[in-house]
Amino acid sequence: MIKVKLFDQEHEKDLELEMNRFLEKIEEKKLVDIKYNIAAVHEDEDEQIYCFSAMIIYRA
Repeated sequence: MIKVKLFDQEHEKDLELEMNRFLEKIEEKKLVDIKYNIAAVHEDEDEQIYCFSAMIIYRA
């Protein structure tokens, strides 16, 4: 069975840490793919909010 695990963080280092913790729990041969995305939104003139997200596709 194919499954997905979704991740969403405001900081790229937090996303990296969370994904690495998950990847440690699955066997490398079960990893199918990783999708990565960055979104940026302007809140005010001085503030920009980033959203770092990823999806790990793996075999259960």
